[in-house]
Amino acid sequence: GGGGMQLPAIVVEEEALDILRDIGCRYRLHKPTNLYIVDPAEMIAKLASSAIDSGAEIVLGVTVDDVVYRIEDDHVKIVGVVVQWTSTIAASLHVDPLALKSKAIIDCTGHEAEVVSIASRRIPELNLSLKGESSMWVSKGEKLIVEKTGALCPGLYVAGMSVAAVYGIPRMGPIFGGMLLSGRRVAEIIVRDLRKLS
Repeated sequence: GGGGMQLPAIVVEEEALDILRDIGCRYRLHKPTNLYIVDPAEMIAKLASSAIDSGAEIVLGVTVDDVVYRIEDDHVKIVGVVVQWTSTIAASLHVDPLALKSKAIIDCTGHEAEVVSIASRRIPELNLSLKGESSMWVSKGEKLIVEKTGALCPGLYVAGMSVAAVYGIPRMGPIFGGMLLSGRRVAEIIVRDLRKLS
């Protein structure tokens, strides 16, 4: 969990501090820039711990190999992912994967947008393509990542740097306020969408 060039620090804007406070992560003000410095290892650990405390289950050592989909009312709906043990793939073993069904799949795999990439290749009906992130423009990237976070189709959501990969948004470097705010936004959107289904 290194920051810029694996230095032990990342930057967060004031708008995202309430997320850090909620998870008990320390930060300090860098007065000349009015930005906040955070230890990336602490932030990662506390985000993970907070998610687990809230009921999340983290499955280590698996790779998303495919998505599970249905067509409902002439629209593609993503209803799960197909996973395989990473070690099985590395060993080139021919072992059938397993499907995990879900009402919401979030691609927050980063710069490659791996889940969206799979869905766009294997389900042409989605008419989905990845533009790839554009060159660095920190302030624009931070703003657009949060604005564009959301559903790509029913059941498939995009957050974080995966948003940049889908929409061609500029990269930001080791500034993480947009990442935190994007994560919160996608969670709020999914809660709203799931309530509509109930």
